[in-house]
Amino acid sequence: MNQQVQFGLGTFGDVTVDENGAPLSQAQVIRNVVAEGVLADKLGVDYFGVGEHHRDDFAITAPETVLGALAAATTNIQLGSAVTVLSSDDPVRVYERFATVDALSNGRAEIILGRGSFTESFPLFGYNLADYETLFAEKLDLFSELIKEEPVTWSGTLRAGLESQEVFPRTESGSLKTWIGVGGSPESVVRAARYGMPLVLAIIGGQPERFAPYAELFHRALAELGQPDLPVAVHSPGYITDSDDRVVEELWPHYKVMRDRIGRDRGWPESSVDEFIGEVKHGSMYAGSPETVAQKIAKTISALGIQRFDMKYSAGTLPHERMMRSIELYATEVIPRVRELLADDAGASTAQSSR
Repeated sequence: MNQQVQFGLGTFGDVTVDENGAPLSQAQVIRNVVAEGVLADKLGVDYFGVGEHHRDDFAITAPETVLGALAAATTNIQLGSAVTVLSSDDPVRVYERFATVDALSNGRAEIILGRGSFTESFPLFGYNLADYETLFAEKLDLFSELIKEEPVTWSGTLRAGLESQEVFPRTESGSLKTWIGVGGSPESVVRAARYGMPLVLAIIGGQPERFAPYAELFHRALAELGQPDLPVAVHSPGYITDSDDRVVEELWPHYKVMRDRIGRDRGWPESSVDEFIGEVKHGSMYAGSPETVAQKIAKTISALGIQRFDMKYSAGTLPHERMMRSIELYATEVIPRVRELLADDAGASTAQSSR
């Protein structure tokens, strides 16, 4: 696809500590997320996404409310979720809330739908985990009808059907941009293509290049299904600091808190600093100096042929002040450098092909 690559930021509203190590309230974390999004807009970042979780180590349970605050406080940046757990929500209400954010932001709302990597929302909202697959499949099918912004007639097995039902508010543009987030399932990739929705690859570990077949599968499936070609984005963790030597000192202790908390829930072994360094050097952790991170992002963009890169800039208890500095470096040094590297690669390819 011939279009300029976009660059985004994302957060789950990780509950953080201050510079002295004292825990912040979830309320303060939410206010800090708004400040982080405002800074990203001011510095020209293309997209800002907030996740949805229902546990004590993440503060954001209602992404649309946070996005509404950001809609009023920003001017240009696209605003969306990362992700919306559609399986445990009602598609009609999800559409209504994001269409409202779209109105407040003058058409800047997006949504990334997914099943989520946590399951706390299922018992919280009265859903049976045995219906995990069916819930997402049916609700995605309904949501795909809702975003057409026409009267909806739909029926399923786990939700009441609709008969010529109109849903409001409608967007001024006539559409709400909707992505599907996947973690590496070929079936999910093909499903996104079937519904004609762009794809977000959540790559949180291992070499990013191993996801290239999923991007290729997506474009191939779109072509075979008669759909127009659509963008692919990557969502991965990262942290920018002034030099590579400071990554372990500044990021590792905070990242470890999050990694080990999740690991205990899922039966993973305790993380080690060597494992962390391995991810920084060879995996999907984009951490280090602006030049190091820019080189790595450019490599991923070229290898996967993606149209947007979203960096999840929050990491466990990492303090707000350090995240603000990381956002500043991402916007002012990393993004321009990546664009420069991609332009150089494109120029070299053109020169090579003309010989």
